[in-house]
Amino acid sequence: MSRKTPRDDFTIDMFNGWKPPKVSVGFEPGTISGNRLSSRISRAIAKALKECGKDRITVAGLMSARLGHKVTKDMLEAYASEAKTGNNITVERFLALIHATGKTELLGFIAEDFDMAVVPRKYENVIELALIEDHERMVATRKKTLQMQIRSAK
Repeated sequence: MSRKTPRDDFTIDMFNGWKPPKVSVGFEPGTISGNRLSSRISRAIAKALKECGKDRITVAGLMSARLGHKVTKDMLEAYASEAKTGNNITVERFLALIHATGKTELLGFIAEDFDMAVVPRKYENVIELALIEDHERMVATRKKTLQMQIRSAK
């Protein structure tokens, strides 16, 4: 006869279904497809505009205020359209778009092309510590190798 352990409904199960938080910013892999870079940029802009929770007129207004010159809804439509190949977004407008939408995933989209990741500053010290620990392990390994070589040479 097996006895079941009584269930404790007041204590959370820390190991069931827990996933670590995402530490880098960017769109989920494979969500911005396309062969041409211009198509991928347009798709990323369209996705950011769609997911930001603001209408395009509001985004254009926020971008205009940040840049000090007019950005229109039609400009945003052109940037988000793969068909409008003559309307590429400038870097300053791209940055204003990120600020206006709050979609930092666009930063990750750019970094991804260089096999890099964008992480929040709060993780910078953790990454540096991991790099230092890796270096310490390499130095310790090299030290042991040299010590063994010295011993075997005697």
